Amino acid sequence: MSPLFLLIPILFPMVAGFLLIPIGLKAEEDRKRNLYAEAVVVVTSVLVWVMLFAVKRETVEIYSFSRRFSIDLSIDGLGCLFAGMISIMWPLVMLYAFEYMRETKRKNMFFAFYIMTYGMTLGVCFAANMVTMYVFYEMLSLVTIPLVFYYEDRDSRFAARKYAAYTIGGASLGFFTVVMTTYFGESGAFLYGGSLGELEPSRLMQIAFVFGFFGFGVKAAVFPFHDWLPTASVAPTPVTALLHAVAVVNSGVFAVVRLVWYTYGPDYLAGTWAQRIPLAFSIFTLVFAAALAIKERHFKRRLAYSTISNLSYMLFAVMLLTPLGLEAGLMHMLFHGIIKMSLFLCAGAFMHVTGSSYLYEINGVGKRMPYTFAFYTLASLSLTGIPMFCGFVSKWNLVMAGLESGKQLGVIGAFALILSAFLCAIYTLSVSVRAFFPIKGTDRFAESKDPIHEPKLMLIPIAVFGILNIILGIWPQPVIRFLQMIAQGQI
Repeated sequence: MSPLFLLIPILFPMVAGFLLIPIGLKAEEDRKRNLYAEAVVVVTSVLVWVMLFAVKRETVEIYSFSRRFSIDLSIDGLGCLFAGMISIMWPLVMLYAFEYMRETKRKNMFFAFYIMTYGMTLGVCFAANMVTMYVFYEMLSLVTIPLVFYYEDRDSRFAARKYAAYTIGGASLGFFTVVMTTYFGESGAFLYGGSLGELEPSRLMQIAFVFGFFGFGVKAAVFPFHDWLPTASVAPTPVTALLHAVAVVNSGVFAVVRLVWYTYGPDYLAGTWAQRIPLAFSIFTLVFAAALAIKERHFKRRLAYSTISNLSYMLFAVMLLTPLGLEAGLMHMLFHGIIKMSLFLCAGAFMHVTGSSYLYEINGVGKRMPYTFAFYTLASLSLTGIPMFCGFVSKWNLVMAGLESGKQLGVIGAFALILSAFLCAIYTLSVSVRAFFPIKGTDRFAESKDPIHEPKLMLIPIAVFGILNIILGIWPQPVIRFLQMIAQGQI
């Protein structure tokens, strides 16, 4: 099958989402809207998997601006990983969104942009060069701004403005890198090991790399460009879960991987200041954000700081410039996405059912929402790095990658990861302790013996991600083999 067919799963949700706006379904027509939205994302996911197995591993040009500046699509191992990951998550979280958004207004607008975002993210996955990735990357920013702005209150307006300012600022840094690498690169296409060819290392190209790392790193919330992520947690939980814990932020990590391993290449950057500066900022961010998470008292904002910390786990591993580091970084991108989806969905279920948002309001709720907080606890154990869960597998490999890198910053980063894991245990498991073992006299739900209703449409995706967390912790070998092939440039 020709790579031209990659356009279908990209354009289909973009067009289908846009058409939902003029259809004009009334607020009470939830059934029709839900069937339409779920059908679109399921069909898109099916198309993605057909493309992953049937499309030839070659590049197709869609449109050419000039000799090297063109929109090209292709698929490789890295694109397969990210596309497969979001294609499984999107239909599940759409089910969750139906229940979460039941009582809200402007649902057509919400689901329209939510569906269109799927297509933009797939465009990032299937981009064959920096220009194409940059186009879809910035379209992703624009289409998610209305989702952050959804509630239209003061906090939402502020969050949307901050999100726009950070992402557009990052785009300006990244654009310089796109121009430089496309102009001076041999082919302009992504190539494992780097596409700069015989180009001699220069300070200008190293500066361009650092600009690109921090420009694309804005979505990955690397310090000092991290502040937008906790602020954006005012968005509906389906947005913060899927977009700001997986799709948007992982697009930032994905773009950095493309820049490091498929454009510059490890040989071009190894041992230079252009490697050391991103490494240092990644190490600082992963500890700094974990410390801020302990201090935070708002449930979703605490998880947002946790996301910032874990995104820098991935950036640190990628910047080690070793195959083991790349493997560990991609592994944590996948496993952290599963874990954090579970955590965010549990937090959103609590907030939706009880109308509460702060940690002190959780005291005693575990006995009233036992399934929700049981899965929350399992995800917390995994994120901390407890064996038998997938988080342990990726964190173990991250530490090993740092220790075996042979670099001083690699060893420092490995110890920073261990410290961050300790802080993670504090800021995640303390919530479970509050939920199931509140201090006497602080149980807000002590007077009521009736269980709180836990919506089934919310529990289904929470349970699926919880089960995946355990399965991939016990039997991660197939995933590890696939990631090893990507990290060694075999696919």
